[in-house]
This record gives sequence, structure tokens and C-alpha cells, in this order.
Amino acid sequence: MNYRNHITIEANKRGGKPCVRGLRITVYEVLEYLASEMTEAEILDDFPDLTREDLKACIAYDADRERRFMTATLSA
Repeated sequence: MNYRNHITIEANKRGGKPCVRGLRITVYEVLEYLASEMTEAEILDDFPDLTREDLKACIAYDADRERRFMTATLSA
């Protein structure tokens, strides 16, 4: 999945945190909802601006960030 089409970072929005498609919904919030056992359907019902692809993009973004962090740490 190419999360770059879904995840945006704007310095003047939510303190520069990664957000979904320029909305004020952060990747962190979406991941927190998923971790708290909210279902995909519940999240989409609560946030009608989000799509299933947006949720997958949040997971892909975090996985890529973790991979890059681990690579940088091991290389140091």
C-alpha cells in the first residue's frame, strides 16, 4: 500500500503530526482507536470522512516508520 497518497504532514495542522488526507485526524488517533479494539466499522461510523484505505494507510505508515527507525538504530 502506498500510504503517501493518504498521509499528510503540515506544520500548521495538529502540530505537524501526520494526519489523514489533510484532515485533523492523526495517524496516532487512528492507531489508538484500533488498539482499543474499536472495529473498522465503528471507526468509519464515528468518522465518516475516513475510508477503509485511510485506516490501512495509517498502519502502513507506522510500519514503515518503525522499519526506518530500526534500520537507523542498527546502523548507528
